[in-house]
Amino acid sequence: MQPNLQKRYSQEIKTLENVDTLSYKTISANVETANKEWLLIDAENQILGRLASKVANMIRGKYKTNYTPHADTGDNVIIINADKVRLTGNKMRDKVYVRHTGYPGGQRFSTPAELFAKKPTEVVRKAVKGMLPKTKLGNAIYGNLYVYAGTEHPHQGQQPKEVNINSIK
Repeated sequence: MQPNLQKRYSQEIKTLENVDTLSYKTISANVETANKEWLLIDAENQILGRLASKVANMIRGKYKTNYTPHADTGDNVIIINADKVRLTGNKMRDKVYVRHTGYPGGQRFSTPAELFAKKPTEVVRKAVKGMLPKTKLGNAIYGNLYVYAGTEHPHQGQQPKEVNINSIK
């Protein structure tokens, strides 16, 4: 080995010995270290799919710096005015939700218009749930979603922070 290279390598080794190795460790968030907030979103005149994808990312916590894929680090999200959400094109009458009762021949079909008539919040719930992972963690973080048809909600005690969904990328 050349003397210049040997000298340089010995200098690099000395600097590496002086580095605080704890500052370079990757820190994974868990339930105890997650800083969960309460967020309030007004869904009036919002497009359903765009709203659902942004809400799903908030519930997962993907926009946070301490995002950890295997832990619930997301926020609790309250959606109000879910009955005033928009669907583009002819989806209100052409889109079909399929479910099964569990009995032979028990396949049932419904359109968003029919769902809005029965349960106005169910369309938003289905859209967000479809964008969450299909795992135990996905089922658990789905519980962090609260959807209401009107402007009133029972979560005033949590002091939710109002978020403009259009400002989030």
